[in-house]
Amino acid sequence: MTLHLYNTLTRKKEFFKPSTPGKINMYVCGITVYDLCHIGHARVLVAFDVITRFLRSQGWDVNYVRNITDIDDKILNRADENGELFSDLTDRMIDAMHEDEKALDILPPDIEPRATAHMDDILDMVEILVDNHYAYATDNGDVYYRVSRFPEYGKLSNRNPEDLLAGARVEVGDIKEDPRDFALWKGAKPGEVSWESPWGAGRPGWHIECSAMSTCCLGNTFDIHGGGPDLPFPHHENEIAQSEAATGKKYVNYWMHAGAVRVDNEKMSKSLGNFFTIRDVLQKYHPEIVRYFLLSSHYRSPISYSEDNLLEAKNGLERFYTALRPFADVKAVTLDELKGSEYHQRFVDAMNDDFNTREALAAMYDLVRDINTIAKTDDDKARALVAELKALGAVFGILGADAEAFLQGGGLTESTDGLTAEVIEGLIEERATAKKNSDFDRADGIRKELLARGVVLEDSREGTTWRRE
Repeated sequence: MTLHLYNTLTRKKEFFKPSTPGKINMYVCGITVYDLCHIGHARVLVAFDVITRFLRSQGWDVNYVRNITDIDDKILNRADENGELFSDLTDRMIDAMHEDEKALDILPPDIEPRATAHMDDILDMVEILVDNHYAYATDNGDVYYRVSRFPEYGKLSNRNPEDLLAGARVEVGDIKEDPRDFALWKGAKPGEVSWESPWGAGRPGWHIECSAMSTCCLGNTFDIHGGGPDLPFPHHENEIAQSEAATGKKYVNYWMHAGAVRVDNEKMSKSLGNFFTIRDVLQKYHPEIVRYFLLSSHYRSPISYSEDNLLEAKNGLERFYTALRPFADVKAVTLDELKGSEYHQRFVDAMNDDFNTREALAAMYDLVRDINTIAKTDDDKARALVAELKALGAVFGILGADAEAFLQGGGLTESTDGLTAEVIEGLIEERATAKKNSDFDRADGIRKELLARGVVLEDSREGTTWRRE
C-alpha cells in the first residue's frame, strides 16, 4: 500500500507524492522555550518522532526540521519576572527540553534552527513583503502584513477573510490599516531586547520566524508542515500568507496537525490546576508507558490524559513484555527481513494509511497472542516471532527495555511503598523454602501478601517470576 495522509489544507486524505522522488522535506513547529515542556508538547513530539521513524523504516530519505522559538513576548515576560537575561532563560529551557526528549527516546531532528540565529533571513523576508506592498511600516517601528492583499487568506483554517473582518475588534487609536493585519516586526520599547532593522530597533513577530526558518532550511516549497492542534489559525494561516507572498510559490504541499491533549476531558490549563509537565509524568511512569499512551490513539484524535488511561497503557505494555520475558536473548530483525509476514504487512498498511498507530498496535497484539500460543510447542518459531515483535516495536520507540526489569518495576519509575526488588526476592525465597518444608499455609500466605501489595507471582518449571500489577 502506498502512503496516504490527511491534509489539513484540503480536509481529506490524499496520496502522498513528494517533490523529489524518495525524499521528504518536513518542518514541524517546535517549542517556545519559556517554560518546561508539558504533556501537550509530548503529544506533538512523539507523534512526529514515530512518523519519522516509520518513514525512514520504509526507505524514505527524511529531512526533518523542527525549530526552536527563542525570542517571543512570553519569553521576554518570563525573563523579566525571573530577573534574568532572556538568553539565560532560553538556554536553560532548551537544555531541559533536550533532557525530556532524551528521556522519552525522541530522536533529534536533522536541523533544529533557532529564531535568533536567523534574524537576517527574517529581515530579508519582511523587506520583500514591504517592497511588494504586502506589508507596511507604521510610525512606531512596527511592520504589519496586509491580509487584504492575499485573497486566499483563510484557506488552511477554512475561514472567510470577510468573516474575520466582521468579527475583529477595532481598538481606538489602532495603528493597523485593517484589524486582521498581523505583526511581522515589532518596534522595541526603551530597554527591550532588540535587533536593528530598516524600520528601527525591534524584534520579529512569531509567525514570520517560522516562514523564514522553514524556507531557509527546506526551500520555498516543501512537502510536509506539521504542528499542534492550536496552530492552523492563526499561526500556520499567517505562515502561508507571508511565505507565498514573499516567494510567489506554493509554501507547503501537505499540512499535518496532531490532536489536542485534554486532562480528564478538560482543556489543560495552569489556572485549572491540571497542567502536567513531561517531568511530572516521568516521575511516576516509565517513559515507554508515556509513549505508548500517546500513540495508542490516532495522532489526529484528541486524547484524554488521566490516571486510568495511563494505567491502561501500562497494562498494554505489560502484555508485550510478558510475552518477551522468556526470550531476553532474542534480537530484533530488520524490517526488510519481515517482508511477506502477515503481521508486518498489516503494520505497514496501517501506518501507510495516515499513520494509524492504533491499527498498527492491533497487529502487534495479534502477534503477541500467537507468540504465547506457539511458544508452548515450537520454540524456534516463537523466537522468530519475538524478533519480529521487537522490530515493529522499534518503529514506535517501545519494547526496548529489559522485560524483566520493566515487569518487576510495574512500569513505575520507583517503588512507592518500600517493597523493593530485594524484599520481594527474599519473600519468594522464603516461600520456596516453605513449600520445600510442606508449609503450604506460609507459602500461600506469602503469595497473598504480595498480591495484596500489587505483586503477582508466576510459577513455572523454570522457577518463580514476579511482576507488579
